[in-house]
Amino acid sequence: MHKIFSLRNVLFALVVLTMALAAAPQASAQIRISVGFGPPALPVYEQPICPGDGYIWTPGYWAWDDDFGDYYWVPGTWILAPEVGFLWTPPYWAWADGGWLFYPGYWGPHVGFYGGINYGFGYFGFGFVGGRWDHDHFFYNREVANINVVNIHNVYEERITNITVNRVSYNGGPGGIEARPRAEDEIAARDRHIAPIAVQTQHLQEARGNPELRASTNRGKPSIAATGRPGEFRGGAVVAAREAGGTYNPPANRGRAVGAPAGGGGGTFGHARDLPAYQKATPNTGNPKQDRKYQQEQDKMAAQQAKEQQKLQQQQEKEHQQAERQQSNEAARQQMEQRHQQQTQEMQQRHSDQQQRLQQRYQPPEGKRK
Repeated sequence: MHKIFSLRNVLFALVVLTMALAAAPQASAQIRISVGFGPPALPVYEQPICPGDGYIWTPGYWAWDDDFGDYYWVPGTWILAPEVGFLWTPPYWAWADGGWLFYPGYWGPHVGFYGGINYGFGYFGFGFVGGRWDHDHFFYNREVANINVVNIHNVYEERITNITVNRVSYNGGPGGIEARPRAEDEIAARDRHIAPIAVQTQHLQEARGNPELRASTNRGKPSIAATGRPGEFRGGAVVAAREAGGTYNPPANRGRAVGAPAGGGGGTFGHARDLPAYQKATPNTGNPKQDRKYQQEQDKMAAQQAKEQQKLQQQQEKEHQQAERQQSNEAARQQMEQRHQQQTQEMQQRHSDQQQRLQQRYQPPEGKRK
């Protein structure tokens, strides 16, 4: 039980830590966890009223919880800007190397690239039109921001037109948003950034610990879609989703995120090409002859497992190429990816069992174990 508790703490600490990488240029700020199936569509919900002057809207998004092998919704909320002149660049998911990678959000003087995702409320795919800074005051665009003009007077109206309504929550891949960073996005990526602040990480923790926000429970329609302030998940300022953005059908065996630790220190992967090389154990039986025999059997096993991995990799790549030539629809592609993930995980488990049985045969005598 202690090991499980520690693993969960480590995994969550890694997510929070990698969110801090947002202070680096956007090209290197992705969280190195890749999920084998895409996040649900963005739910439809209303924006809570702004609680006060200087608050910036941060839209809701889907995050990943490896403990449950599931996405969970982080509600949109109003956040007091950490510095005058700073704006929020939302996080996003993007398809790469056979899975979806997570790019964390960050604060900076300009809004950078967020995958072309239409989060609404001023974040319509590129930049931000929900408000702007004028010296040390933030002015809100009443056309897209829910503002009480009795309490907040620094407002303006700028009509936004030609907005394509799209609930897709990821960039690239099957059915994803086809958007690439613009020149101004590249400039914004080189600005000085501030990682998500303490109230945002606390807001994330609160969402992660709420079973109602897991996608497998709410089917893409969270009961807490947005809040008036971070971490306030109860009360009049909580907004429920009006509807899901689309049908959500995750694979039955969702598994773990690609690259995330699994029990025993390994990991599960979506494609054969992603599997790491076999890490050979150092012989330590206390008998030189036994050590040599152990090494020989390890070498033989490693060669056989590499051959099996190469064969499966070639098969999966061939199927990917066929899907591209035949222009398969999204449903067919998703089924293919789920099949590849299952094949890879079955082979990985089989190889792991073989390695463990070999190690057990060559365990050093009880009195010589360290």
